[in-house]
Amino acid sequence: METRSADEVKKKIKDFALGMGVDDVGFATVSDYQSPRSPSIESLFPAARSMVVLTYKELSNCESPSPQMSMAGRLDIMEFARSCNYKLCRFLEKEFRCTAMSTPLSYPLDMGKKAGNGTIGDVSCRHAALAAGQGNFGRNNLIIHPTLGARVIFAVILTSLELPSDPPVTEDLCIQCNICVENCPAGALDEEGKTDVLKCLGKSQPYGIMASISFWRKFIDSPPEEQKKMFRDENYLRLYQSAFIGFQYHCFNCYMLCPIGQD
Repeated sequence: METRSADEVKKKIKDFALGMGVDDVGFATVSDYQSPRSPSIESLFPAARSMVVLTYKELSNCESPSPQMSMAGRLDIMEFARSCNYKLCRFLEKEFRCTAMSTPLSYPLDMGKKAGNGTIGDVSCRHAALAAGQGNFGRNNLIIHPTLGARVIFAVILTSLELPSDPPVTEDLCIQCNICVENCPAGALDEEGKTDVLKCLGKSQPYGIMASISFWRKFIDSPPEEQKKMFRDENYLRLYQSAFIGFQYHCFNCYMLCPIGQD
């Protein structure tokens, strides 16, 4: 195979990704990636040397007051991103004779003892995006992209290719308007630099695991006639649907209301 410089390799990867419809692409060495809670990259993929971070603009569905419509937009973008993940991994392995591994955008994640009261992703897409020069943290504790703003999600590809990190975004992109803090229905952003995950999940995923545990506890303690009624209740139907699709967001305020990039 012909010898190519790192810049040439990065350009070829970026052109391929942008050609699929990805909005932006960044690169980071594994050593530049620092996530305080996630496991080391070496423990997941010992051969990994670099990360390719793919950036996707969220659809306007997130503005809909209908949870069905807003969640449909999120499912669409995640399905598209997973497809791009696979195609890019195959491209890397064929074009550069390297190894490549896709990582979850969200689920599956670790919900075991190591996660404590929350959840831990094997790879933090936010911290990977930070290392790859795709933006920096705002008051909402999300990565704000220099041109796309806060309405973005990221996907990460690990590869054995030796690729240098892109320059970090040094400009403070957050304007400290505090709209995200003031409009968080759970008060999960009150402490700067921290998101109270349990508070957030209670509002953003009201039919998640805690609601499921609560339902089944009540079901077990209820008489047969009450149990029959519970299966016909709207709450159970929403729980069922949420479990069926994997998860179900009901709140997008923290980035839907962010004015950055919404010209």
